[in-house]
Amino acid sequence: MAQGHKFQDLEETGEVLVSFINSSQPEKLRQVKNEHQALFDQHVETKKIVTQILKDVAQIEENAGQRLLDMEEEKKHREKELESLEEQLRQCTAKSQITDSELQFLQRELESLRNTEHELQTLQSEVDEDTTEVIPSAVYVAQVYYLITKIKWEYDTQPNILRGVHYGADLATPINMDTSLRSRSDVSDQLWGFVSTEW
Repeated sequence: MAQGHKFQDLEETGEVLVSFINSSQPEKLRQVKNEHQALFDQHVETKKIVTQILKDVAQIEENAGQRLLDMEEEKKHREKELESLEEQLRQCTAKSQITDSELQFLQRELESLRNTEHELQTLQSEVDEDTTEVIPSAVYVAQVYYLITKIKWEYDTQPNILRGVHYGADLATPINMDTSLRSRSDVSDQLWGFVSTEW
């Protein structure tokens, strides 16, 4: 607005100058010239000030633009870091769930093993009781049979093979029979044939 008035003043001054030249008044002409020079100097000074203001504004805009670009770059960098952290969190959560599942599985396995161990201990106790009661009686019965028959049996043979030694008064006789080839009464008769009838 102020510059518009100055240019208007310059026009008016020019018109006055032309008017003075036409009227041939040198004193007034010099006065107009001086006013015109002063106005021109003021215009040059104003132009310098406005140019400097425009340069400052341009510098401020450039700095603000650069800061905005830097902030955008920093924002992108932070977003990438956030995405990376979210991915790590997802992976850790997945690993945690897998670990929890494995832990539950192992706890079930441990409980199963404890139950099995308890069952084995119970079974061992029963076997120990049976062994304590049965084996001595079985040994006793075998000893009675040996005293009566004088036959010492081998127990590591096949189920259908009878193998042992009869210790008679004068001589030991080996026994080797396949019970699948003979009747039970035949086998029984042969074995009783070893037993002495003399008491």
